[in-house]
Amino acid sequence: MLGFDLSDEQTELRALARKFAEQEIIPRAREHDEHATFPHEVCEKAFAAGLMNFAVPREFGGPGLGVLDVCLLTEELNYGCSGIANAIAANDLGVLPLLIAGSEEQKRIYLGQLMQRLSFCAFAITEPGAGSDVAAMATSYRREGDGYVLNGIKHFISNGSVANWYTTFATSDRRLRHKGISCFVMPADLPGITKTRMHGKLGQRAADTGEIVFDNVRVPASALVGNEGQGFEYAMKTFERSRPQIGAIATGVAQRALDECIKYSKQRSAFGQPIANFQALQFMMADMAVEIEAMRLLTWKAAWSVDHGNPRNVFSSYAKVFAADACMKITTDAVQIFGGYGYMNEYPVEKLMRDAKLLQIYEGTQQIQRVVIARELLKD
Repeated sequence: MLGFDLSDEQTELRALARKFAEQEIIPRAREHDEHATFPHEVCEKAFAAGLMNFAVPREFGGPGLGVLDVCLLTEELNYGCSGIANAIAANDLGVLPLLIAGSEEQKRIYLGQLMQRLSFCAFAITEPGAGSDVAAMATSYRREGDGYVLNGIKHFISNGSVANWYTTFATSDRRLRHKGISCFVMPADLPGITKTRMHGKLGQRAADTGEIVFDNVRVPASALVGNEGQGFEYAMKTFERSRPQIGAIATGVAQRALDECIKYSKQRSAFGQPIANFQALQFMMADMAVEIEAMRLLTWKAAWSVDHGNPRNVFSSYAKVFAADACMKITTDAVQIFGGYGYMNEYPVEKLMRDAKLLQIYEGTQQIQRVVIARELLKD
């Protein structure tokens, strides 16, 4: 039967995440944005509150939440700040390849580490010359003795410079494209690994975005995740599960923008009355509300589909492309409603607009999502 009622547990999870966003994230968001500092103290509190590592299964000490449950939490945390929320939630992206294809030993070691103490991991796939075209990656690996040797550079990696371990991807032969790619898991402090934080971002400045250099990094055979040559498949399965969360991020940011507009429009006066009385602004906010509801429902459908064993790429792409575009429009309109004040960092809407832009870029650009959708529509 079709229904939209959340369980009592889901309702409690949402309330917990919203309370955390209001009490711990929002008061610190502006400082971390202005100084581009990693929110380690907020992550400490999130870890203590059980608001990290959502995807880690219960047998390894985690909550083992489904994709819909994670989306519910993700929306509320991003209501506070998408940069800080990225720092809190990036672990879930890093663990997905292990959940998809990792050995029991790999899960025990690496997932267990996340639950023992506050620590971070990263999903390292993007490169300076291989973003949307994952199969064009240049990071290479070769078999040597009883292990592998990796060389290459990863770029724009969430939690890249603070991670304790990585799930990363490399190719045995670039000419093989996607058929040559394999996945590896390894500690971040191995000899030959250099990691640096990238600076100068437009938005989501609190999030750590790193560059990772692999210079003749030696890993044992046990570092291979799944089978050789199937890394591309594992990466695509990872995105099927993670892309609905981009829809949830966008919904959280957009909802915050609308709430700020409602509050401001009731306080700000022009021509002797609150600007909330002007129909032009009422229509703008009404459109925001309609789009946010559509974003939320499409995200929930994509997440529900994954949880029920039907992780069709196209559903996740629907959610990602619609929600990210709508969020960009909503936050831009929020700045317009605030007028000149919207352009200043005295109010949060300019930050929301800057943060929203990245949603149209990471985890597959909007153009790539439309390629995925078109292929689904046109296939035999």
